[in-house]
Amino acid sequence: MKRRLTLALLALPLMARAHGKPHAQTDSPSLAPLQTEWGIAGDPAKVSRTVLIRMDDRMRFTPDRLVVRLGETLRLRVQNQGKLMHELVIGTPDELTKHAALMEKFPNMEHDEPHMAHVEPGATGSLVWHFNRAGSYQFACLLPGHFQAGMIGSIEVAPATRKSS
Repeated sequence: MKRRLTLALLALPLMARAHGKPHAQTDSPSLAPLQTEWGIAGDPAKVSRTVLIRMDDRMRFTPDRLVVRLGETLRLRVQNQGKLMHELVIGTPDELTKHAALMEKFPNMEHDEPHMAHVEPGATGSLVWHFNRAGSYQFACLLPGHFQAGMIGSIEVAPATRKSS
């Protein structure tokens, strides 16, 4: 019990950064990029394409499925067409599920991570992400109730195909 309390107290400063005031990632991250299982923050100068993702109060993303080539860097423009705050967070299904559960317990958490964009109603935000890991990932709105209502999309990062001789 004492160990759990200590771990919980140590985790509070980290959780306090996770969510809160809306923001959109700028194209110039201040910290060195951190490699994740689903990729790494991208260099805005190396964006290969921009994808517009709309989100709304029906708790849906449009499009809700992205196919990305391994090694591709995308700028995701995230447009909130609703009257509620929404966000887009990239991750593995397991990571997003865990984070959504934390959001249910701590709805006022604040964060500023390069794989997340928080967008006020009627506004547009963006993030730049380099997909350097092949696999199946997701993006979701983790605000309390939104993830549970199905506000989830999929990302398939396909290995580069070889050209035959």
